[in-house]
Amino acid sequence: MLDRTPQSDSLPPQPVGPAKVHPTALVPANASLGPGVRVGPHCVVSPRAVIGAGTILENNVTIMGEVRIGERNRIFPNAVIGADPQDVSYRGTDTSVSIGDDNIIREGVTINRASEKEEGVTTVGSRNFLMAYSHVAHDCQIGDQVIIANGTLLGGHVRIHSHASISGGVAVHHWATIGSYAFVAGLSRVLHDVPPYMLCEGSPARPRCVNVVALRRDGVAAATLTAITEAHRLLYRARVGQERARDILRSQGMLVPEVETVLTFLFQQQEGRHGRALQRRRAA
Repeated sequence: MLDRTPQSDSLPPQPVGPAKVHPTALVPANASLGPGVRVGPHCVVSPRAVIGAGTILENNVTIMGEVRIGERNRIFPNAVIGADPQDVSYRGTDTSVSIGDDNIIREGVTINRASEKEEGVTTVGSRNFLMAYSHVAHDCQIGDQVIIANGTLLGGHVRIHSHASISGGVAVHHWATIGSYAFVAGLSRVLHDVPPYMLCEGSPARPRCVNVVALRRDGVAAATLTAITEAHRLLYRARVGQERARDILRSQGMLVPEVETVLTFLFQQQEGRHGRALQRRRAA
């Protein structure tokens, strides 16, 4: 499992005083910098950037286009945020990137702005940890308290729900969804949606067991954990099917909200194309 404990030396201090911009940084006057923002050497900031209080841009960070960054983020060298989507159909429409608060974005991370195919914004929530050289493609939406380890590649339009963890060197197919509290093991190839609460691994990645460590860490009750584990057994070991699994779990008093979440997720996944629920909307 990846360690979710923040490193004290990785989090920026509370904002104090006006923004500070290094003399070698290129920051136009019409860029918006909140109090306590620090822009390090050789950074380049777009005139349409909005950077919230206490955020730190270390050296050689590039912010391009319309980018809104919240408070107390720390962005490490050579990160590039807001570059054009790597989509051959893109025609230069004004799209954007929106990033929340208290994120750590490590060296060489790339976050592309959106295409015209959805809402026009690539979003990263709050309290996330994006490790070195990970890539967030156009139109991705990442929730809160997500960990994405080194060298992981998210294709366009990917959804990562809150509290998910993705280990190193993972490739996630465009339009795929990774559910809350899911864990994807290193070097996996994610072609299909990953259900919430599951630990997945392989090429292609498949649910192997329940992500017990993360659920216990977040204080999930033992009875709930037992119900999720039984749901996994019925669905992926016994393979009784969703409706039969629902009936069995109901008869055992295990149809708790978390199990309902898994069953709903799987129903939506089957409604999609190629095991990806989001592609149902795309087809429509």
